[in-house]
Amino acid sequence: MFDIVIDWTPVWLTLQLATTTTIILLIIGTPLAWWLARTQCWCKSMIEAVISLPLVLPPTVLGFYLLVILSPQNWVGQLWLSITGTRLVFTFTGLVIGSVLFSLPFVVQPLQNAFSSVSQRILEAAATLGATPLDRFFTIAIPLARPGFLTAITLSFAHTVGEFGVVLMIGGSIPGKTQVLSIAIYEHVEKLEFEQAHILAGGMLLFSFLTLILLYSTNKYSLKKL
Repeated sequence: MFDIVIDWTPVWLTLQLATTTTIILLIIGTPLAWWLARTQCWCKSMIEAVISLPLVLPPTVLGFYLLVILSPQNWVGQLWLSITGTRLVFTFTGLVIGSVLFSLPFVVQPLQNAFSSVSQRILEAAATLGATPLDRFFTIAIPLARPGFLTAITLSFAHTVGEFGVVLMIGGSIPGKTQVLSIAIYEHVEKLEFEQAHILAGGMLLFSFLTLILLYSTNKYSLKKL
């Protein structure tokens, strides 16, 4: 009765997906957030709206359109297939693309807010001392925006771990390839395997709670040091 077998593969696959997504989002989101924090371009509001769409769209809507765009019947999927010989849908690569788009606002918005709070006077003073734009960005803006980076990393990682609708639409449930933790829990419930679902869901609940404690604690500590 107590011999419960748990397949931990979805857990490791989820952690791999969350780590990959967070790294890519930091690379993409940092310069994008910096530009949004400093630009007065007429299209700023439109770009911010596009970035924020995952916050208001049902995940299945975003997942459906990604499924259409990334499928071999679409030019994006066809181009990828001709270059790599592999498909984007129902693959780990497709999951990464979907996760990056779905978690984009959770990285860009905290970073944009953090960069917006960096004093322009400090940057101008550094410029008068001969600091180049890159020097000002890496030695002044990024250190002062540290709380925003901590928030972005934590939210991106945690949000990717909890994804369901998007990853189900574009990745399905292929064991060892696209079956992430949230989908594994769903399938255990469908099969009435509530013991396995309890273990995985309880782990996710504990992870989410500890993540929020870490986020609030580190931000509080970082703000005291600034």
